[in-house]
Amino acid sequence: MGFNMQPYGIQSMLKEGHKHLSGLDEAVLKNIDACKQLSTITRTSLGPNGMNKMVINHLDKLFVTNDAATIVNELEVQHPAAKILVLAGKAQQEEIGDGANLTVSFAGELLQNAEELIRMGLHPSEIISGYIKAINKTVEILDELVEEGSENMDVRDKEQVVSRMKAAVASKQFGQEDIISSLVADACIQVCPKNPANFNVDNVRVAKLLGGGLSNSTVVRGMVLKTDAVGSIKHVEKSKVVVFAGGVDTSATETKGTVLIHTAEQLENYAKTEEAKVEELIKAVADSGAKVIVSGAAVGEMALHFCERYKLLVLKISSKFELRRFCRTTGAVGLLKLTQPNPDELGYVDSVSVEEIGGVRVTIVRNEEGGNSVSTVVLRGSTDSILDDLERAVDDGVNTYKAMCRDSRIVPGAAATEIELAKRVKEFSFKETGLDQYAIAKFAESFEMVPRTLAENAGLQCNGDHIFPDVSTLSIWDLHVTKFFALKYAADAVCTVLRVDQIIMSKPAGGPRRGDRPAGMDED
Repeated sequence: MGFNMQPYGIQSMLKEGHKHLSGLDEAVLKNIDACKQLSTITRTSLGPNGMNKMVINHLDKLFVTNDAATIVNELEVQHPAAKILVLAGKAQQEEIGDGANLTVSFAGELLQNAEELIRMGLHPSEIISGYIKAINKTVEILDELVEEGSENMDVRDKEQVVSRMKAAVASKQFGQEDIISSLVADACIQVCPKNPANFNVDNVRVAKLLGGGLSNSTVVRGMVLKTDAVGSIKHVEKSKVVVFAGGVDTSATETKGTVLIHTAEQLENYAKTEEAKVEELIKAVADSGAKVIVSGAAVGEMALHFCERYKLLVLKISSKFELRRFCRTTGAVGLLKLTQPNPDELGYVDSVSVEEIGGVRVTIVRNEEGGNSVSTVVLRGSTDSILDDLERAVDDGVNTYKAMCRDSRIVPGAAATEIELAKRVKEFSFKETGLDQYAIAKFAESFEMVPRTLAENAGLQCNGDHIFPDVSTLSIWDLHVTKFFALKYAADAVCTVLRVDQIIMSKPAGGPRRGDRPAGMDED
Protein backbone atom coordinates (compact mmCIF):
# COMPACT_ATOMS: atom_id res chain seq x y z
CA MET A 1 0.00 0.00 0.00
CA GLY A 2 2.94 2.33 0.68
CA PHE A 3 2.51 6.01 1.34
CA ASN A 4 -0.41 6.43 -0.97
CA MET A 5 -2.91 6.50 1.91
CA GLN A 6 -6.57 7.29 1.37
CA PRO A 7 -7.46 10.71 2.74
CA TYR A 8 -9.73 10.48 5.75
CA GLY A 9 -11.91 12.86 7.75
CA ILE A 10 -13.10 16.01 6.07
CA GLN A 11 -10.43 15.58 3.36
CA SER A 12 -12.19 12.54 2.02
CA MET A 13 -15.28 14.65 1.44
CA LEU A 14 -13.94 17.80 -0.15
CA LYS A 15 -12.04 18.43 -3.35
CA GLU A 16 -8.30 18.91 -3.21
CA GLY A 17 -7.15 22.46 -2.62
CA HIS A 18 -9.86 23.41 -0.16
CA LYS A 19 -9.20 25.20 3.13
CA HIS A 20 -10.85 24.22 6.37
CA LEU A 21 -10.58 26.26 9.54
CA SER A 22 -12.54 25.38 12.63
CA GLY A 23 -12.67 26.00 16.35
CA LEU A 24 -12.30 29.17 18.37
CA ASP A 25 -8.72 30.08 17.54
CA GLU A 26 -8.75 29.14 13.90
CA ALA A 27 -12.15 30.43 12.86
CA VAL A 28 -13.79 32.75 15.38
CA LEU A 29 -10.78 34.76 16.43
CA LYS A 30 -9.40 34.94 12.89
CA ASN A 31 -12.75 36.28 11.71
CA ILE A 32 -12.82 38.83 14.48
CA ASP A 33 -9.29 39.88 13.62
CA ALA A 34 -10.15 40.46 9.96
CA CYS A 35 -13.15 42.57 10.93
CA LYS A 36 -11.06 44.58 13.38
CA GLN A 37 -8.61 45.38 10.60
CA LEU A 38 -11.45 46.69 8.47
CA SER A 39 -12.87 48.86 11.21
CA THR A 40 -9.42 50.27 11.99
CA ILE A 41 -9.42 51.63 8.46
CA THR A 42 -12.84 53.24 8.66
CA ARG A 43 -12.59 54.40 12.24
CA THR A 44 -10.00 57.11 11.61
CA SER A 45 -12.38 58.62 9.05
CA LEU A 46 -15.31 58.83 11.45
CA GLY A 47 -16.87 62.20 12.06
CA PRO A 48 -16.17 65.70 10.80
CA ASN A 49 -12.45 65.66 11.63
CA GLY A 50 -11.94 62.22 10.15
CA MET A 51 -8.90 61.74 7.97
CA ASN A 52 -9.10 61.00 4.27
CA LYS A 53 -8.06 57.73 2.72
CA MET A 54 -6.42 57.41 -0.63
CA VAL A 55 -7.72 54.30 -2.33
CA ILE A 56 -6.59 53.21 -5.77
CA ASN A 57 -8.91 50.55 -7.14
CA HIS A 58 -8.21 47.76 -9.61
CA LEU A 59 -8.89 50.05 -12.57
CA ASP A 60 -6.28 52.55 -11.33
CA LYS A 61 -8.93 55.09 -10.41
CA LEU A 62 -7.95 57.28 -7.49
CA PHE A 63 -10.34 58.00 -4.64
CA VAL A 64 -9.48 60.54 -1.95
CA THR A 65 -12.31 60.52 0.56
CA ASN A 66 -13.41 59.83 4.08
CA ASP A 67 -16.72 58.35 2.98
CA ALA A 68 -16.67 54.86 4.44
CA ALA A 69 -19.11 53.46 1.90
CA THR A 70 -16.80 54.46 -0.95
CA ILE A 71 -13.72 53.19 0.86
CA VAL A 72 -15.03 49.72 1.65
CA ASN A 73 -16.62 49.39 -1.79
CA GLU A 74 -13.38 50.12 -3.57
CA LEU A 75 -11.18 48.02 -1.31
CA GLU A 76 -12.69 44.80 -2.70
CA VAL A 77 -12.50 43.04 0.65
CA GLN A 78 -11.70 39.36 0.19
CA HIS A 79 -12.06 37.96 3.69
CA PRO A 80 -15.49 36.36 4.10
CA ALA A 81 -16.08 37.67 7.63
CA ALA A 82 -14.97 41.20 6.87
CA LYS A 83 -17.27 41.04 3.85
CA ILE A 84 -20.21 40.71 6.21
CA LEU A 85 -19.29 44.06 7.74
CA VAL A 86 -18.95 45.57 4.28
CA LEU A 87 -22.44 44.33 3.44
CA ALA A 88 -23.81 45.89 6.63
CA GLY A 89 -22.20 49.19 5.63
CA LYS A 90 -23.68 48.90 2.15
CA ALA A 91 -27.12 48.15 3.54
CA GLN A 92 -26.89 51.27 5.67
CA GLN A 93 -25.76 53.32 2.68
CA GLU A 94 -28.67 52.11 0.58
CA GLU A 95 -31.26 52.45 3.34
CA ILE A 96 -30.27 55.89 4.65
CA GLY A 97 -27.29 57.10 2.62
CA ASP A 98 -25.28 58.11 5.66
CA GLY A 99 -23.82 56.42 8.72
CA ALA A 100 -22.03 53.59 6.92
CA ASN A 101 -18.90 54.48 8.87
CA LEU A 102 -20.68 54.25 12.21
CA THR A 103 -21.99 50.83 11.19
CA VAL A 104 -18.59 49.38 10.29
CA SER A 105 -16.64 51.03 13.11
CA PHE A 106 -19.17 50.12 15.78
CA ALA A 107 -19.33 46.53 14.55
CA GLY A 108 -15.55 46.31 14.74
CA GLU A 109 -15.62 47.59 18.32
CA LEU A 110 -18.32 45.08 19.30
CA LEU A 111 -16.23 42.26 17.86
CA GLN A 112 -13.10 43.39 19.64
CA ASN A 113 -15.02 43.32 22.92
CA ALA A 114 -16.41 39.90 22.01
CA GLU A 115 -12.86 38.69 21.60
CA GLU A 116 -12.02 39.79 25.13
CA LEU A 117 -15.07 37.93 26.42
CA ILE A 118 -14.09 34.78 24.52
CA ARG A 119 -10.61 34.93 25.97
CA MET A 120 -12.23 35.20 29.42
CA GLY A 121 -14.01 31.96 28.62
CA LEU A 122 -17.50 33.01 27.53
CA HIS A 123 -19.11 30.97 24.78
CA PRO A 124 -20.04 32.88 21.58
CA SER A 125 -23.69 31.92 22.00
CA GLU A 126 -23.79 33.68 25.38
CA ILE A 127 -22.22 36.76 23.86
CA ILE A 128 -24.80 36.72 21.05
CA SER A 129 -27.69 36.45 23.47
CA GLY A 130 -26.28 39.34 25.51
CA TYR A 131 -25.73 41.48 22.43
CA ILE A 132 -29.29 40.85 21.23
CA LYS A 133 -30.70 41.92 24.61
CA ALA A 134 -28.45 44.97 24.52
CA ILE A 135 -29.45 46.11 21.03
CA ASN A 136 -33.14 45.76 21.87
CA LYS A 137 -32.58 47.87 24.97
CA THR A 138 -30.60 50.38 22.92
CA VAL A 139 -33.51 50.81 20.51
CA GLU A 140 -35.83 51.48 23.46
CA ILE A 141 -33.49 54.08 24.95
CA LEU A 142 -32.94 55.69 21.56
CA ASP A 143 -36.66 56.43 21.36
CA GLU A 144 -36.50 58.20 24.72
CA LEU A 145 -33.62 60.40 23.59
CA VAL A 146 -35.56 61.93 20.70
CA GLU A 147 -35.76 65.71 20.92
CA GLU A 148 -39.29 66.81 21.80
CA GLY A 149 -41.40 68.21 19.00
CA SER A 150 -38.95 67.16 16.31
CA GLU A 151 -41.38 64.67 14.80
CA ASN A 152 -43.68 67.27 13.27
CA MET A 153 -41.34 68.99 10.91
CA ASP A 154 -42.03 71.01 7.81
CA VAL A 155 -39.76 69.54 5.14
CA ARG A 156 -40.12 72.74 3.14
CA ASP A 157 -38.71 74.93 5.92
CA LYS A 158 -35.09 75.47 4.95
CA GLU A 159 -33.86 76.21 8.48
CA GLN A 160 -35.19 72.95 9.89
CA VAL A 161 -33.86 71.01 6.93
CA VAL A 162 -30.37 72.49 7.27
CA SER A 163 -30.21 71.84 11.01
CA ARG A 164 -30.87 68.14 10.41
CA MET A 165 -28.64 67.85 7.39
CA LYS A 166 -25.61 69.68 8.68
CA ALA A 167 -24.16 66.84 10.74
CA ALA A 168 -24.30 64.37 7.84
CA VAL A 169 -22.66 66.84 5.45
CA ALA A 170 -20.07 68.00 8.00
CA SER A 171 -18.84 64.45 8.41
CA LYS A 172 -17.83 64.53 4.74
CA GLN A 173 -16.80 68.16 4.21
CA PHE A 174 -15.95 69.77 7.53
CA GLY A 175 -15.93 73.55 7.53
CA GLN A 176 -17.97 73.78 4.36
CA GLU A 177 -21.15 72.19 5.67
CA ASP A 178 -23.02 75.52 5.86
CA ILE A 179 -22.57 76.28 2.17
CA ILE A 180 -23.26 72.72 1.04
CA SER A 181 -26.28 72.18 3.30
CA SER A 182 -27.78 75.42 2.06
CA LEU A 183 -27.32 74.40 -1.59
CA VAL A 184 -28.70 70.92 -1.00
CA ALA A 185 -31.65 72.16 1.03
CA ASP A 186 -32.61 74.56 -1.77
CA ALA A 187 -32.30 71.85 -4.41
CA CYS A 188 -34.33 69.31 -2.38
CA ILE A 189 -37.10 71.68 -1.36
CA GLN A 190 -37.58 72.72 -4.99
CA VAL A 191 -38.25 69.19 -6.15
CA CYS A 192 -40.13 67.97 -3.07
CA PRO A 193 -43.47 66.55 -4.27
CA LYS A 194 -46.88 67.23 -2.68
CA ASN A 195 -46.42 64.14 -0.54
CA PRO A 196 -42.84 64.34 0.78
CA ALA A 197 -42.77 60.57 1.33
CA ASN A 198 -42.48 60.23 -2.47
CA PHE A 199 -39.31 62.32 -2.65
CA ASN A 200 -37.07 60.82 -5.33
CA VAL A 201 -33.32 61.13 -4.74
CA ASP A 202 -32.72 60.91 -8.47
CA ASN A 203 -34.37 64.29 -9.00
CA VAL A 204 -31.50 66.20 -7.44
CA ARG A 205 -28.64 66.02 -9.91
CA VAL A 206 -25.04 67.05 -9.51
CA ALA A 207 -23.02 68.69 -12.27
CA LYS A 208 -19.29 68.81 -11.56
CA LEU A 209 -17.39 71.55 -13.36
CA LEU A 210 -13.67 72.13 -12.88
CA GLY A 211 -12.44 75.53 -11.82
CA GLY A 212 -13.60 78.05 -9.28
CA GLY A 213 -14.34 77.00 -5.73
CA LEU A 214 -17.25 75.94 -3.58
CA SER A 215 -18.35 79.57 -3.24
CA ASN A 216 -19.05 79.64 -6.99
CA SER A 217 -21.43 76.68 -6.72
CA THR A 218 -25.09 77.28 -7.47
CA VAL A 219 -28.42 75.53 -7.71
CA VAL A 220 -30.21 75.50 -11.05
CA ARG A 221 -33.92 74.79 -11.22
CA GLY A 222 -33.77 72.40 -14.12
CA MET A 223 -30.95 70.52 -15.76
CA VAL A 224 -27.35 71.19 -16.63
CA LEU A 225 -26.16 69.18 -19.63
CA LYS A 226 -22.45 68.91 -20.28
CA THR A 227 -22.91 69.34 -24.01
CA ASP A 228 -23.16 72.18 -26.45
CA ALA A 229 -26.19 72.78 -28.64
CA VAL A 230 -25.74 71.19 -32.06
CA GLY A 231 -26.57 74.08 -34.35
CA SER A 232 -25.71 77.77 -34.29
CA ILE A 233 -28.75 78.76 -32.23
CA LYS A 234 -27.66 78.82 -28.59
CA HIS A 235 -30.42 80.53 -26.68
CA VAL A 236 -34.20 80.20 -26.51
CA GLU A 237 -36.61 81.76 -24.03
CA LYS A 238 -40.02 80.48 -22.90
CA SER A 239 -40.74 77.95 -25.56
CA LYS A 240 -42.19 74.56 -26.29
CA VAL A 241 -39.93 71.52 -26.61
CA VAL A 242 -40.24 68.32 -28.59
CA VAL A 243 -38.24 65.20 -27.78
CA PHE A 244 -37.37 62.62 -30.45
CA ALA A 245 -35.86 59.59 -28.76
CA GLY A 246 -34.97 57.94 -32.06
CA GLY A 247 -32.91 60.77 -33.48
CA VAL A 248 -33.53 63.44 -36.10
CA ASP A 249 -32.33 62.04 -39.38
CA THR A 250 -33.31 61.30 -42.96
CA SER A 251 -34.05 57.69 -42.02
CA ALA A 252 -37.55 58.95 -41.36
CA THR A 253 -38.11 59.13 -45.10
CA GLU A 254 -36.35 55.98 -46.18
CA THR A 255 -38.58 53.25 -47.48
CA LYS A 256 -37.68 49.61 -47.58
CA GLY A 257 -38.69 49.45 -51.23
CA THR A 258 -36.39 49.52 -54.23
CA VAL A 259 -36.48 52.52 -56.53
CA LEU A 260 -35.38 52.05 -60.13
CA ILE A 261 -33.92 55.22 -61.54
CA HIS A 262 -33.32 55.45 -65.29
CA THR A 263 -32.47 59.05 -66.04
CA ALA A 264 -30.51 61.80 -64.37
CA GLU A 265 -33.70 63.79 -64.13
CA GLN A 266 -35.38 61.10 -62.05
CA LEU A 267 -32.41 60.96 -59.73
CA GLU A 268 -32.57 64.70 -59.19
CA ASN A 269 -36.28 64.52 -58.49
CA TYR A 270 -35.78 61.67 -56.06
CA ALA A 271 -33.17 63.62 -54.11
CA LYS A 272 -35.44 66.64 -54.15
CA THR A 273 -38.40 64.74 -52.83
CA GLU A 274 -36.30 63.39 -50.00
CA GLU A 275 -35.15 66.90 -49.18
CA ALA A 276 -38.69 68.18 -49.38
CA LYS A 277 -39.84 65.40 -47.06
CA VAL A 278 -37.29 66.31 -44.40
CA GLU A 279 -38.14 69.98 -44.72
CA GLU A 280 -41.81 69.16 -44.41
CA LEU A 281 -41.20 67.25 -41.16
CA ILE A 282 -39.03 69.98 -39.63
CA LYS A 283 -41.53 72.62 -40.70
CA ALA A 284 -44.30 70.61 -39.06
CA VAL A 285 -42.33 70.70 -35.83
CA ALA A 286 -41.77 74.43 -36.14
CA ASP A 287 -45.46 75.00 -36.90
CA SER A 288 -46.44 73.12 -33.75
CA GLY A 289 -44.85 75.98 -31.83
CA ALA A 290 -41.79 74.12 -30.63
CA LYS A 291 -38.53 76.04 -30.71
CA VAL A 292 -36.34 73.33 -29.20
CA ILE A 293 -35.71 69.87 -30.62
CA VAL A 294 -34.07 67.31 -28.37
CA SER A 295 -32.68 64.23 -30.06
CA GLY A 296 -31.76 60.96 -28.37
CA ALA A 297 -29.52 59.86 -31.23
CA ALA A 298 -27.70 61.30 -34.22
CA VAL A 299 -28.86 64.50 -35.88
CA GLY A 300 -28.56 64.31 -39.65
CA GLU A 301 -26.83 66.99 -41.71
CA MET A 302 -29.84 67.73 -43.84
CA ALA A 303 -32.20 67.79 -40.87
CA LEU A 304 -29.85 70.18 -39.08
CA HIS A 305 -29.78 72.47 -42.11
CA PHE A 306 -33.55 72.86 -41.98
CA CYS A 307 -33.57 73.23 -38.19
CA GLU A 308 -31.24 76.21 -38.66
CA ARG A 309 -33.49 77.61 -41.36
CA TYR A 310 -36.54 77.42 -39.07
CA LYS A 311 -34.55 78.77 -36.10
CA LEU A 312 -34.85 75.66 -33.95
CA LEU A 313 -32.38 74.99 -31.16
CA VAL A 314 -31.13 71.40 -31.38
CA LEU A 315 -29.84 69.43 -28.38
CA LYS A 316 -28.45 65.94 -28.45
CA ILE A 317 -28.76 63.87 -25.26
CA SER A 318 -27.30 60.45 -25.80
CA SER A 319 -27.76 59.00 -22.31
CA LYS A 320 -31.23 57.55 -22.01
CA PHE A 321 -31.26 58.28 -18.27
CA GLU A 322 -30.63 61.96 -18.96
CA LEU A 323 -33.25 61.92 -21.69
CA ARG A 324 -35.79 60.53 -19.26
CA ARG A 325 -34.90 63.24 -16.73
CA PHE A 326 -35.20 65.86 -19.44
CA CYS A 327 -38.72 64.67 -20.22
CA ARG A 328 -39.52 64.81 -16.50
CA THR A 329 -38.21 68.38 -16.21
CA THR A 330 -40.04 69.72 -19.23
CA GLY A 331 -43.09 67.50 -19.19
CA ALA A 332 -42.45 66.39 -22.76
CA VAL A 333 -43.28 62.97 -24.19
CA GLY A 334 -40.45 61.17 -25.93
CA LEU A 335 -41.46 60.41 -29.53
CA LEU A 336 -40.01 57.47 -31.40
CA LYS A 337 -40.44 58.64 -34.99
CA LEU A 338 -39.82 61.98 -36.57
CA THR A 339 -43.46 63.01 -36.96
CA GLN A 340 -45.54 66.07 -36.26
CA PRO A 341 -46.03 66.20 -32.47
CA ASN A 342 -49.45 66.53 -30.87
CA PRO A 343 -49.84 69.58 -28.63
CA ASP A 344 -50.00 67.39 -25.51
CA GLU A 345 -46.70 65.71 -26.41
CA LEU A 346 -44.81 68.99 -26.25
CA GLY A 347 -42.90 70.07 -23.16
CA TYR A 348 -42.16 73.57 -21.93
CA VAL A 349 -38.95 75.32 -20.84
CA ASP A 350 -38.40 78.78 -19.44
CA SER A 351 -35.05 79.01 -21.13
CA VAL A 352 -32.43 76.90 -22.80
CA SER A 353 -29.08 78.55 -23.06
CA VAL A 354 -25.52 77.52 -23.76
CA GLU A 355 -23.14 79.09 -21.25
CA GLU A 356 -19.47 78.74 -20.68
CA ILE A 357 -18.47 77.82 -17.13
CA GLY A 358 -14.81 77.39 -16.37
CA GLY A 359 -13.94 76.81 -20.00
CA VAL A 360 -16.57 74.13 -20.46
CA ARG A 361 -19.63 74.68 -22.58
CA VAL A 362 -22.78 73.55 -20.83
CA THR A 363 -26.41 73.78 -21.77
CA ILE A 364 -28.61 74.99 -18.95
CA VAL A 365 -32.27 74.05 -19.19
CA ARG A 366 -34.23 76.13 -16.73
CA ASN A 367 -37.79 75.49 -15.71
CA GLU A 368 -38.84 77.85 -12.94
CA GLU A 369 -42.60 77.84 -13.42
CA GLY A 370 -43.56 74.50 -14.88
CA GLY A 371 -43.93 71.31 -12.85
CA ASN A 372 -40.29 71.63 -11.95
CA SER A 373 -39.19 68.15 -10.90
CA VAL A 374 -35.43 68.10 -11.41
CA SER A 375 -32.93 70.47 -9.87
CA THR A 376 -29.17 70.49 -10.32
CA VAL A 377 -26.43 71.44 -7.90
CA VAL A 378 -23.57 72.86 -9.94
CA LEU A 379 -20.40 72.11 -8.00
CA ARG A 380 -17.14 73.90 -8.66
CA GLY A 381 -13.74 72.78 -7.44
CA SER A 382 -10.11 72.76 -8.44
CA THR A 383 -9.50 69.03 -8.97
CA ASP A 384 -11.52 65.97 -9.89
CA SER A 385 -10.86 64.38 -6.51
CA ILE A 386 -12.25 67.39 -4.68
CA LEU A 387 -15.30 67.46 -6.94
CA ASP A 388 -15.95 63.75 -6.38
CA ASP A 389 -15.78 64.25 -2.64
CA LEU A 390 -18.07 67.26 -2.78
CA GLU A 391 -20.50 65.16 -4.76
CA ARG A 392 -20.47 62.53 -2.00
CA ALA A 393 -21.28 65.20 0.55
CA VAL A 394 -24.19 66.39 -1.59
CA ASP A 395 -25.41 62.81 -2.00
CA ASP A 396 -25.35 62.40 1.76
CA GLY A 397 -27.32 65.58 2.17
CA VAL A 398 -29.93 64.51 -0.37
CA ASN A 399 -30.25 61.07 1.18
CA THR A 400 -30.60 62.60 4.62
CA TYR A 401 -33.38 64.76 3.22
CA LYS A 402 -35.16 61.68 1.95
CA ALA A 403 -34.72 60.04 5.35
CA MET A 404 -36.16 63.05 7.15
CA CYS A 405 -39.14 63.06 4.80
CA ARG A 406 -39.88 59.58 6.12
CA ASP A 407 -39.04 60.21 9.76
CA SER A 408 -37.87 63.58 10.98
CA ARG A 409 -37.14 62.71 14.61
CA ILE A 410 -33.72 63.83 15.79
CA VAL A 411 -31.36 62.89 18.60
CA PRO A 412 -28.41 64.94 19.93
CA GLY A 413 -25.34 64.58 17.71
CA ALA A 414 -21.60 64.78 18.33
CA ALA A 415 -21.62 61.45 20.22
CA ALA A 416 -23.85 62.81 22.99
CA THR A 417 -26.38 60.11 22.21
CA GLU A 418 -23.73 57.40 22.34
CA ILE A 419 -22.45 58.59 25.73
CA GLU A 420 -25.97 58.44 27.13
CA LEU A 421 -26.54 55.00 25.59
CA ALA A 422 -23.30 53.73 27.12
CA LYS A 423 -24.46 54.87 30.53
CA ARG A 424 -28.00 53.52 30.29
CA VAL A 425 -27.10 50.13 28.77
CA LYS A 426 -24.42 49.70 31.44
CA GLU A 427 -27.06 50.27 34.13
CA PHE A 428 -29.29 47.75 32.37
CA SER A 429 -26.50 45.13 32.48
CA PHE A 430 -26.43 45.23 36.31
CA LYS A 431 -30.04 44.04 36.40
CA GLU A 432 -29.24 40.89 34.42
CA THR A 433 -28.16 37.75 36.25
CA GLY A 434 -27.00 35.32 33.55
CA LEU A 435 -23.57 35.16 32.00
CA ASP A 436 -24.79 37.42 29.23
CA GLN A 437 -24.58 40.39 31.61
CA TYR A 438 -20.88 40.59 30.78
CA ALA A 439 -21.74 40.78 27.11
CA ILE A 440 -24.29 43.54 27.75
CA ALA A 441 -21.72 45.50 29.75
CA LYS A 442 -19.22 45.16 26.89
CA PHE A 443 -21.89 46.27 24.42
CA ALA A 444 -22.36 49.39 26.53
CA GLU A 445 -18.62 50.01 26.59
CA SER A 446 -18.52 49.77 22.81
CA PHE A 447 -20.51 52.99 22.55
CA GLU A 448 -17.60 54.83 24.13
CA MET A 449 -15.66 54.16 20.93
CA VAL A 450 -17.67 56.92 19.22
CA PRO A 451 -16.89 59.89 21.50
CA ARG A 452 -13.34 58.60 21.93
CA THR A 453 -12.79 58.36 18.18
CA LEU A 454 -14.37 61.73 17.48
CA ALA A 455 -12.10 63.30 20.07
CA GLU A 456 -9.02 61.51 18.75
CA ASN A 457 -9.79 62.49 15.16
CA ALA A 458 -10.17 66.08 16.30
CA GLY A 459 -6.73 65.87 17.91
CA LEU A 460 -7.93 66.08 21.50
CA GLN A 461 -5.97 63.94 23.91
CA CYS A 462 -8.11 61.40 25.69
CA ASN A 463 -7.28 60.50 29.26
CA GLY A 464 -9.25 59.74 32.41
CA ASP A 465 -11.12 63.03 32.60
CA HIS A 466 -13.90 63.04 30.04
CA ILE A 467 -15.16 66.19 28.37
CA PHE A 468 -18.96 66.40 28.12
CA PRO A 469 -20.07 69.33 26.00
CA ASP A 470 -23.77 70.08 25.98
CA VAL A 471 -24.54 69.35 22.38
CA SER A 472 -28.08 70.68 22.22
CA THR A 473 -26.72 74.23 22.59
CA LEU A 474 -24.35 73.69 19.68
CA SER A 475 -27.38 72.47 17.70
CA ILE A 476 -25.67 69.41 16.26
CA TRP A 477 -28.35 66.88 15.48
CA ASP A 478 -28.38 63.39 14.05
CA LEU A 479 -31.42 61.77 12.54
CA HIS A 480 -32.96 59.12 14.75
CA VAL A 481 -33.43 56.74 11.83
CA THR A 482 -29.74 56.95 10.81
CA LYS A 483 -28.61 55.97 14.31
CA PHE A 484 -31.29 53.31 14.57
CA PHE A 485 -30.32 51.47 11.40
CA ALA A 486 -26.57 51.94 11.86
CA LEU A 487 -26.56 50.36 15.32
CA LYS A 488 -29.02 47.68 14.31
CA TYR A 489 -27.11 46.63 11.19
CA ALA A 490 -23.85 46.64 13.16
CA ALA A 491 -25.28 44.37 15.86
CA ASP A 492 -26.80 42.05 13.25
CA ALA A 493 -23.52 41.76 11.37
CA VAL A 494 -21.61 41.04 14.58
CA CYS A 495 -23.99 38.30 15.61
CA THR A 496 -23.65 36.78 12.15
CA VAL A 497 -19.85 36.75 12.43
CA LEU A 498 -19.92 35.31 15.94
CA ARG A 499 -22.26 32.51 14.91
CA VAL A 500 -19.59 31.13 12.59
CA ASP A 501 -17.45 28.35 14.03
CA GLN A 502 -16.05 26.83 10.85
CA ILE A 503 -14.82 28.28 7.61
CA ILE A 504 -14.69 25.90 4.69
CA MET A 505 -13.38 27.36 1.48
CA SER A 506 -13.65 25.28 -1.67
CA LYS A 507 -10.84 25.28 -4.14
CA PRO A 508 -11.13 28.51 -6.12
CA ALA A 509 -12.43 27.96 -9.63
CA GLY A 510 -10.30 28.69 -12.69
CA GLY A 511 -11.10 31.33 -15.25
CA PRO A 512 -10.64 35.10 -15.08
CA ARG A 513 -10.52 36.62 -11.62
CA ARG A 514 -13.28 38.83 -10.38
CA GLY A 515 -11.64 42.18 -10.76
CA ASP A 516 -10.96 41.91 -14.47
CA ARG A 517 -14.30 43.44 -15.14
CA PRO A 518 -14.90 45.11 -18.49
CA ALA A 519 -14.54 48.86 -18.36
CA GLY A 520 -16.81 51.44 -19.90
CA MET A 521 -19.85 51.36 -17.65
CA ASP A 522 -22.27 54.29 -17.64
CA GLU A 523 -22.30 56.35 -14.43
CA ASP A 524 -25.91 55.43 -13.71
